[in-house]
Amino acid sequence: MQFHDKGYVSGDPRIQPAAGVGIDRPSELPEVVDVLIVGTGPAGMIAAAQLSQFPEVTTRIVERRPGRLEIGQADGIQARSVETFQAFGFAERIIAEAYRITEMAFWKPDPADPSRIVRAAVAPDDPAGVSEFPHLLVNQARVLDYFAEVAANSPTRLTPDYGLEFRRLEVAEGEEYPVTVTLAHTSGERDGQERIVRAKYVMGADGAHSRVREAIGCTMAGDQANHAWGVMDVLAVTDFPDIRTKCAIQSGSGGNILLIPREGGYLFRMYVDLGEASGENARAVRATTIEQIIAKANEILHPYTLDVRNVAWHSVYEVAHRLTDRFDDVTPDAIGTRTPRVFIAGDACHTHSAKAGQGMNVSMQDGFNLGWKLGHVLEGRSPESLLATYSAERQVIAQNLIDFDKQWSTLMATKPSDLDDPSELEDFYVRTAEFPAGFMTQYAPSMLIAEPAHQSLATGFPIGKRFKSAPVERVCDGNPVQLGHHARADGRWRIYVFADAAAGADAAGAGSAVAEFAEWIAHAPDSPIVAYTPEGANVDAWFDVKVVYQQSHGQVDLGAVPTAFLPRTGPFDLVDYEKVYAADPQHDIFELRGIDRGGAVVVVRPDQYVSNVLPLAATAELSAFFEPLLLSRRHAAAR
Repeated sequence: MQFHDKGYVSGDPRIQPAAGVGIDRPSELPEVVDVLIVGTGPAGMIAAAQLSQFPEVTTRIVERRPGRLEIGQADGIQARSVETFQAFGFAERIIAEAYRITEMAFWKPDPADPSRIVRAAVAPDDPAGVSEFPHLLVNQARVLDYFAEVAANSPTRLTPDYGLEFRRLEVAEGEEYPVTVTLAHTSGERDGQERIVRAKYVMGADGAHSRVREAIGCTMAGDQANHAWGVMDVLAVTDFPDIRTKCAIQSGSGGNILLIPREGGYLFRMYVDLGEASGENARAVRATTIEQIIAKANEILHPYTLDVRNVAWHSVYEVAHRLTDRFDDVTPDAIGTRTPRVFIAGDACHTHSAKAGQGMNVSMQDGFNLGWKLGHVLEGRSPESLLATYSAERQVIAQNLIDFDKQWSTLMATKPSDLDDPSELEDFYVRTAEFPAGFMTQYAPSMLIAEPAHQSLATGFPIGKRFKSAPVERVCDGNPVQLGHHARADGRWRIYVFADAAAGADAAGAGSAVAEFAEWIAHAPDSPIVAYTPEGANVDAWFDVKVVYQQSHGQVDLGAVPTAFLPRTGPFDLVDYEKVYAADPQHDIFELRGIDRGGAVVVVRPDQYVSNVLPLAATAELSAFFEPLLLSRRHAAAR
């Protein structure tokens, strides 16, 4: 974490100085805003936290509840989400309070006595080591609390406006604030009273029964719900030996349980199979009481018993796999004729079972994807055409999620005796581990994602997939660090420069490719830094450029490193030393990520996905890549 660059900070360095719209921010929701977010769920809160980093953008988020969420329905936090938390600055704290999943146990009917269950297998949670971050379980409410803290401590001092419910909206193109939104107070003296807010853009993150989705004419399609589950968060005494281990439990009677230990050491969640919820029995299944759920759980757990002492929360839900036809208000016949003004995210776009723990995680990536794009457009960094990429990218990912969840939830609800292979469930869990961990997302080529013409230069950084961190050494102090952990959700593009072998001990590497690249990116008119960074801004305001040398840190002369990698920052024109890295001799990043010894440039977009891989000499290609994405600094200064 870096601070003191603007002067000595004696308090919490996570609290950024107020700036822009955060100075004297009105407590009352204003009549006009740049972005209005509806719903404080995972998608809405991460988008708000991201937009809070853009000081000149007025963002407000409204919620029909009178206050913060206290009991969340979601709890699974995949490793990709923890990577994202790192970018927002709270990964370490949430890891400390969460339950960490290291393995999953599979319980099945005892072949000798099918009325009893026995442990059949135990599978590691991340056998391939796809991330240095863990798979966690923690209450959704705590995740929202952390994002709320980030937003409140941001330059814009963003906080939710509670007690306001979305009613309807209208879009009138040609106006500065084209979206007119009608809200209604849900509590207090003004309960029921309506009020109007006009916005440039609206994001609907208001759940599976989204009114924003309805207002823009999007339709949900997919399989109807037909299988019911009772879910309960409980404190209980039991003789079941794996009560603190994530378990898939399949009984001889056909009933199933997904057991999820919760944070704190005592609480746990059970998804209890209630069977088919169709035809004549549908109403009865939906009316299942907590006592009946507990009784069913005891039946499945035989010969073990479950004595529930306290129920924190419970519900009955049915599995439905549904996906909206689009993620914004641009109808198919209008694509290419106008840019979107209203977006939807999270459960408003896609619904599925809770078995794979994907709902909150995928929803957060929806919000992260859209948040930085709105910030760039509104701050004048990027053209409005950037916004069309949100629906194009995220709808494909949601479909992939639903396809995966159909397989997983079907296997969970199938009697072991009906499976072709007795180990089919655990084999599927291990074989597909990368998907539920959140790392199978790969965006297709677009204005944001380059064709993989030079992918061979960095095979471990697949274009379109998230930037997978690796150990390096920081040259200035020799500290071993993770290269990706230094990147923050601050809206900047990352340009990682991997030096060629010719850049030896003197680091300047006279005649080396990295030295020539450094000269170009610092001074050439077509360099993205020169072409797009606004006048008067820090040289790294829009681009975070880092270099990684092939030698160990003791072999790199910091005094000879090109100034492009040692930028000046802040009012005191201080040197930022934390952009120069060396290979870790024990875990060489060049070997780990398949980086060519002739060097490479890896471009990473603000939401941590690799956009391009290029040779060090391909400066014209790098310049051409950014040309449709960014506006010149003359445009930016005008905004």
